Amino acid sequence: MKTNKLNIYKDLGISKEVVDFGEGILKDLKPRFDKIDEMAEINQLKVIKAMQDNKVDDACFSYASGYGYDDVGRDTLERVYAQVFKTEDALVRPLLACGTHALSVALAGNLRPGDELLSPVGKPYDTLEEVIGIRKSKGSLAEYGVIYKQVDLKEDGYFDYDKIREAITAKTKLATIQRSKGYQTRPSYSVDEIGELISFIKSINPNIICMVDNCYGEFVEEKEPSEVGADLVVGSLIKNPGGGLAPIGGYIAGKKEYVEMAAYRLTTPGLGKEVGASLGVMQSFFQGFFMAPVVVASALKSAIFAASIYEKLGFKVVPDSKEERHDIIQAVTLESKERVIAFCQGIQKAAPVDSYVVPEPWPMPGYDSDVIMAAGAFVQGSSIELSADGPIKPPFNVYFQGGLTWPSGKLGILMSLEYLKRKNLVEDL
Repeated sequence: MKTNKLNIYKDLGISKEVVDFGEGILKDLKPRFDKIDEMAEINQLKVIKAMQDNKVDDACFSYASGYGYDDVGRDTLERVYAQVFKTEDALVRPLLACGTHALSVALAGNLRPGDELLSPVGKPYDTLEEVIGIRKSKGSLAEYGVIYKQVDLKEDGYFDYDKIREAITAKTKLATIQRSKGYQTRPSYSVDEIGELISFIKSINPNIICMVDNCYGEFVEEKEPSEVGADLVVGSLIKNPGGGLAPIGGYIAGKKEYVEMAAYRLTTPGLGKEVGASLGVMQSFFQGFFMAPVVVASALKSAIFAASIYEKLGFKVVPDSKEERHDIIQAVTLESKERVIAFCQGIQKAAPVDSYVVPEPWPMPGYDSDVIMAAGAFVQGSSIELSADGPIKPPFNVYFQGGLTWPSGKLGILMSLEYLKRKNLVEDL
């Protein structure tokens, strides 16, 4: 490594030992990184084609207020999303406050009292437990008479088709499939694996709505779940598709009928997609979506680097350093509260924003244990930016994701290792 770069790392607080350890890991990663760049190129071209086909122009960035009738930017962006995701329609709004909100709107819009909601992939993400009513909460689907069923995964983390068949009844209206692992160490599922599951469900009852929680998965592969049978795909704009520029928002893309039902839940029956002004965020939404394939590529490189480093140190990582990637999340089992805290504090220290802040565990709303979150982000809570978090409970997993650029992601991982080393929480490198 050139002396000037090594000096900059030193100025940032990273020892030569940690830098050299990272450089040794990187020597073997070039072929993986080349494949990621090729994937980014494919997805970038898809986005550009959709923007050209739908005649995105300067008028799309105009400020719209009030009811938002005929908001040209909003309507054009939704056509762009529908084309990229190969769906009949899309709902892309700043009114969708986060990914959990988007999922809640999609579920509540398409379920009615007495309907059954099935999760064939085991326990849903923590914040959905209160949406569904697994944990008692005001306004949950359970309060409105929606019945919830869950089929746990097999020991290897994959689908139990026999039990899924048993669980499906005449009342089963919607199956929700979480693509990413969430706060678990199960595999994240590939688009093809999700397609196989959807085909199985629809072979039993073709009328079951199959919805995929696509958070953290957009642009990681050449295809999206909507191309393998998903009726709805749902995600957050402060994750992958916002490209780090969207300040808020979520999307629901899929069959026109189901998107329309979600729109009626988001706004009001009779108005649906016709109202909801974009309030000046359209340029960020368009530009973020344009940037997203390259930003996701940076996050993937950062995740692979993290897996390779911590695997080399003897920690369990999911996915491992050689596996194909289906989302941007890297789980590392650190085996102690102290390591989780040190890891997250290192990630925070490497951030361009709030680097002086020292994160600590706290009882975060929507979670069943204290959680530590590191996110020195330009957009608060944006997990496509460099971030890490984890529940403070055994087996003490930390979940790393994001990195708007590969160099910033690399710095974050090196800093996390530096913090563990300083506190004597890892063996000598």
